[in-house]
Amino acid sequence: MSSSTTSTTSTTRTIAVGAIGNVLEWYDFAIYGYFADAIGRAFFPSEDPVAQVLAAFGIFAVGFLMRPVGGALIGYIGDRFGRRAALTFSVAAMAIPTFLVGALPGYEVLGLAAPIVLTLLRMIQGLSVGGEYTTSIVFMVERAPPGRRGFIGAMAGCGAVGGILLGSATGTLLASTMSPEALEAWGWRIPFLVGLLVGFAGFLLRRHVQETPKPRAAGGSPLVETLRNHGPLLARLAALSVFNSVGFYLMFVYIVSWLQLVDGIAPARALGINTISMALLLPLMIAMGWATDRFGRKPVMLGATVLGFVGALPFFWLMHHGDPAVVLLGQLGFVLAVGTFVGTQPTIMVEAAPVAVRCTAIALGYNVTLGLVGGLSPLAATWLVSRTGNDYSPAFMIMAAAAISFAALLAFKETYKAPLETA
Repeated sequence: MSSSTTSTTSTTRTIAVGAIGNVLEWYDFAIYGYFADAIGRAFFPSEDPVAQVLAAFGIFAVGFLMRPVGGALIGYIGDRFGRRAALTFSVAAMAIPTFLVGALPGYEVLGLAAPIVLTLLRMIQGLSVGGEYTTSIVFMVERAPPGRRGFIGAMAGCGAVGGILLGSATGTLLASTMSPEALEAWGWRIPFLVGLLVGFAGFLLRRHVQETPKPRAAGGSPLVETLRNHGPLLARLAALSVFNSVGFYLMFVYIVSWLQLVDGIAPARALGINTISMALLLPLMIAMGWATDRFGRKPVMLGATVLGFVGALPFFWLMHHGDPAVVLLGQLGFVLAVGTFVGTQPTIMVEAAPVAVRCTAIALGYNVTLGLVGGLSPLAATWLVSRTGNDYSPAFMIMAAAAISFAALLAFKETYKAPLETA
């Protein structure tokens, strides 16, 4: 076997091992967001429909609020015991609760225990998500061939997007083939039950992966070292992640409920529009990752934040339209802005962090923002639209997020030509 063939096989395996956990975890979070209406009615007492959606997204937010804790825990495992140990733990901690959410009886059977157990399961999943994504991007970018770190980093992001796309496609299929009554009663549970199979595949793939770099020798805690010596880096990573947090979770998770509540679009059509957008997001992310290997990380990412700021209101205006084609056009504007940013962010974060605390620093900086800002964004947007009566309220959230991340990018060095520390 030639060296080029061996290199290609190794790269393909790296992508598969790193991405499969993201596929599962974001598949789960996607289907939870897409079926928030049904989950709200299944696990909460009958009230105002908006209140039930708020309750469902509230538990969605609780899962995200656990991300910094999970990031610290799994980041510690990744820096102290190795990337493989962290990735194996995180995929198991996601697959089992995902299955249990699908099997959990609703409020009519368990009463108050139903939302309590649901909350506990989402908290465990939040712990897993807090370390899975960041550890997997570290694992993949560290193993990337020279001159391809941007491309491989984008593939790491594609695992997450692929999971959301899979969740969206699954929701679309179920909404198109099942009656609304059946979907409401039990059909929404199917995607959660199936998630166990993806988790098992991920566990098998990761069990035998070789560790690179070698696990950290016993000594000082990577968490303590990160907090004591790398505060400015944590602040930059957290601020950088704001546009990702708000833009992504509003436009590819919350938006399905927004289209139904604000525009009155049928669930199947709203999911279909979102599925098309997510499908186009994948090649865009890969292309932009490739572009950063040739033109630099910062120019591409700065352009994405500018487009997000300038385009937020016009794109929402297009989406607040009766014609599904025009709605899709508006969401495609966000695909271009948010997708470009999300596809290029993983690599610049890995390149900015020292190897000894890389998993911990990225997990903390990224997840503090994703937990506090990303997890609360759907809840805040739902509340704002209901409270103010302004259907365009989420656009202002995206504009503010774009401005913060633009400012953060200015503080990063351009690293696309610099060698990556791996030992």
